[in-house]
Amino acid sequence: MGNFVLIAGYLLIGLFLQRSRQFPQNTGQILNAYVIYVALPALVLQKIPFLEISPQLLIPALTPWMLLAVTVPLLLWLSQRLHWSRGTTGAMLIIVPLGNTSFVGFPMIEAFFGSAGIPYALLYDQVGSFLILSLYATIIAAIYSHPVGQSGSRPSVRQLLLRIVRFPPFIALIAALILRDINYPLIAQQFIDSLAHTLVPVIMVAVGFQLKFRLAAEDRRPLTLALVIKLVLTPALTLVALYGFGLSDLVVQVTIMEAAMPAMISAGALAIMSGLAPTLAAAIVGYGVLLCLLTLPLWFYLLQWLTTV
Repeated sequence: MGNFVLIAGYLLIGLFLQRSRQFPQNTGQILNAYVIYVALPALVLQKIPFLEISPQLLIPALTPWMLLAVTVPLLLWLSQRLHWSRGTTGAMLIIVPLGNTSFVGFPMIEAFFGSAGIPYALLYDQVGSFLILSLYATIIAAIYSHPVGQSGSRPSVRQLLLRIVRFPPFIALIAALILRDINYPLIAQQFIDSLAHTLVPVIMVAVGFQLKFRLAAEDRRPLTLALVIKLVLTPALTLVALYGFGLSDLVVQVTIMEAAMPAMISAGALAIMSGLAPTLAAAIVGYGVLLCLLTLPLWFYLLQWLTTV
């Protein structure tokens, strides 16, 4: 629970700075730029070299990708049906499929299941959420953040590829894969770790700085849908999909709980930095963290009840 206290503190700092005249209006964008160009690449370099895929652990490894395959068509259908703007669609496509499966996920899994659940949560986060952020979310950001010309033409494949390969987290991903079997010098690892640790405080302050309790009318329905999909529908789909594997197995319970986590902070940072509905993106992250304090215990108790009937 300590991490929730930290998150709440960072959000409060951002809200306080938002009302201070000492910080310019673009402070949130500056903090987001730091995350994208420094903290997030450092996190990639910190985590990717330690990826380990085991055939026995396919459930937590593949579930995030299954949920991605389900939520993306749903969001695109909702976008067309509800006439979302390009920015709103891009933000929803980046944020909704990705859960906060590490900073919020790890301590919550340990609180519910003890240290035995952490390896499964780690696999869900690294092979699922984190790779989806590095690959899929980067592509979505490149597509939707590129302005459409007056003629309505969309960026060419070459332009999109250039945007992707020049994107700092993607560059860090390639570097991490190349350096996978090479041990960083101790000072280099400490440097990378120290930068990676700044991601959550900086981006949550940025989220607080941009968090608006009175949203524009066009943002209210997407926010509600995002929270319902992320905190209710996603874990429900995972529960149905994994029901046949036996809900009493720890790996299944951890996977369902990871699917119930709120929106990923880094995904919100990516959407905001890309100029994709920044107020909406901040609201999905901020409100999601607050609401999960209620929804996560409910999902846990539901799982325990289902294992006894």
